[in-house]
Amino acid sequence: MAVASSMLWRRIDVPGHDACRLERADGGWRLEGAAAFRGIEGPTLLAYSVQCDALWRTVSGRVRGFAGERAVEAVIVRRNSTWTLNGAPVPRLDHLLDLDLSFTPATNLQQLRRVSIVANASVSLPVAWFDADTGRLTELPQTYERRGPNAFWYQAPSVGYEGLLELAPNGFVRNYPNLWSADTSLE
Repeated sequence: MAVASSMLWRRIDVPGHDACRLERADGGWRLEGAAAFRGIEGPTLLAYSVQCDALWRTVSGRVRGFAGERAVEAVIVRRNSTWTLNGAPVPRLDHLLDLDLSFTPATNLQQLRRVSIVANASVSLPVAWFDADTGRLTELPQTYERRGPNAFWYQAPSVGYEGLLELAPNGFVRNYPNLWSADTSLE
C-alpha cells in the first residue's frame, strides 16, 4: 500500500478534528481516518475506512467507535448493485455507486475523482449515505456545480445543506462551509 495523500480538518460548528489518508490498495483506493468531535450524544470518536475499486466506485466501508454512551459499528458492502449494512440488504440503493459518511468531509473525494464536471455544469450525484446518528443507510440526493478549477457549489437538500466546497490540490475538500476546514496549524 502506498499513501497517496492525507488531510487534517478542524470542525467549525463544534470542537473536533478529522484526520484521513488516501492509499492505493488492492487494485483500487482506500480512505482511512478517524473523526473526534462533540456530537449530539456527547463525545464522539468514529474510525472509518472506505474501499473503492480502480474507477472510484465504492466496494465497502466500515465505521467503528462511539457517540456518547452508544457504540457505533457499521459494515457496509456494495456487491454488484446490492448494498448491505451489517449483512442486511438495504433496498432501493442499487443505482448508487458512492458511499458517503455523514460525519466526515473525506467521502466527497471519491465522487469528485470518479466524475469529471466541466466549468459551470451541474451534476446530480446521489450517494448511499450512512448517518452515524441514526445508524441508517439511505439515499442522499446531492448536486455539484463546478464554479472554478477547485470550487463546487454543493447542495444536499434533504439534509438542508448547501455551500461552496473548496478543494485542496490533493483533491480533498479543504473548506466545507460551517462544518469543516483544513487545519493548517501543523504546516
